[in-house]
Amino acid sequence: MFASPAYAQATGGAAAAGGTAALIGFLPYLAIFAIFYFLIIRPQQQRVKQHRAMVDAVKKGDDVVTGGGIIGKAVRVTDSEVEVEAGPNVRFVVLKSTLADVKPRGMPAAANEK
Repeated sequence: MFASPAYAQATGGAAAAGGTAALIGFLPYLAIFAIFYFLIIRPQQQRVKQHRAMVDAVKKGDDVVTGGGIIGKAVRVTDSEVEVEAGPNVRFVVLKSTLADVKPRGMPAAANEK
């Protein structure tokens, strides 16, 4: 008479416990995303923002380094282009976005340079 198997049924309390278990299972993924954001994504965004501000602030007379490694002096600056003088009578136009570094005029030389 009482030999039939009994099957467990989920009640309201058990269903809530299952939701908590799912949240606890998802927590490591949230932690990994937070670590990636603070160690990789956010610093890269800050570097891009600083570089954009540096390139936007370039003005006539600044020493510039292009993405190709050419060092010269900014002769003429427009909204999107910079005319660079790399030597006597050697001038070329580059896009502002291709500048790798900008050194304002009057910057002291490195200690190992003469």
